[in-house]
Amino acid sequence: MNKMIYKGVYPTDLKKLFLEENVGGFDLLFRTAFGVIAIIALATGFVKASPWKWVVSLIAFTGLYTSIMRHCSPYYIFKINTAKNKQK
Repeated sequence: MNKMIYKGVYPTDLKKLFLEENVGGFDLLFRTAFGVIAIIALATGFVKASPWKWVVSLIAFTGLYTSIMRHCSPYYIFKINTAKNKQK
């Protein structure tokens, strides 16, 4: 099959898919804030129902992980980049 058809869906460069910085600015602040708020909600017992604890935990982990790594894989697939470009 033609590789050009699947280029956007199946990236061939895994290093870029998992490590390229593409999160920055307001987006980075937004992810960090939601991650911290979710952790505080879990720590204080604000979220009591068991299924909701898993949802809030997933929000906290995803928000903090993507802000620490400064990378979001769906952003790479959809070619979105909110990080500032570095001058070489």
